[in-house]
Amino acid sequence: MFCQSMNKLDSGFRRNDGKGAFPNFYEIERMTRQQTRFDKMLEALRRHDSRITPQRMAVIKILASSDGHPSVENIYEQVKKRFPTTSLATVYKTVTLLKELNEVLELGFPEGGNRYDGHRPYPHPHLICTKCKKIIDPDLESLEGVTQELVSETGFQITSHRLDFFGLCPDCQG
Repeated sequence: MFCQSMNKLDSGFRRNDGKGAFPNFYEIERMTRQQTRFDKMLEALRRHDSRITPQRMAVIKILASSDGHPSVENIYEQVKKRFPTTSLATVYKTVTLLKELNEVLELGFPEGGNRYDGHRPYPHPHLICTKCKKIIDPDLESLEGVTQELVSETGFQITSHRLDFFGLCPDCQG
C-alpha cells in the first residue's frame, strides 16, 4: 500500500497536460526544482526521526509543487482528494513541523489565513494581490545590497526580514 501511494505521488511530477510526450526546458527545470524541494523536505523529516506517512508525503508534494503559497486549508482540500480520511490536524501538524525544520516559510496576515512557501523557505520579497490574494515571488537581486546597507547604516544584526508589496495583479486590474 505504501509503495502504491509513493507511485501515485511520484506521478504528480510527470507531465500530464496532453501537450506531447516531452516537456520543454523550463518545464524540466521546474519539475527538477520541485523534486529537489520534495527530497529536501522528506530528508529533513527523516533526520528528525518523524514518521513518513503517505499523507505527510502528499502534504510535502503539494508544498514542493505549489507556486501559489497555499494555506493549510488549501493543502487539506488537495490531500483529502487522495486520502479522504486525513484530518485537518494532520496537515497542520505536518506544516508546523516543516516550519520548525526551516523547510517552509510561513506568511502571516493580519486578517488571518497564513500561507506557506515550500519553494523558497527563507525570507524573500512577495507581491500580493489585494483582490484575489495571489502571491508571487519576484526575483530581486538587489535585496542583498539593501540588507547590507541597512546593517552598515544602523549597526543592526539582521536575523530575518519580510518585504511584501501589495497591489492588484494584472488579472485583477480594470
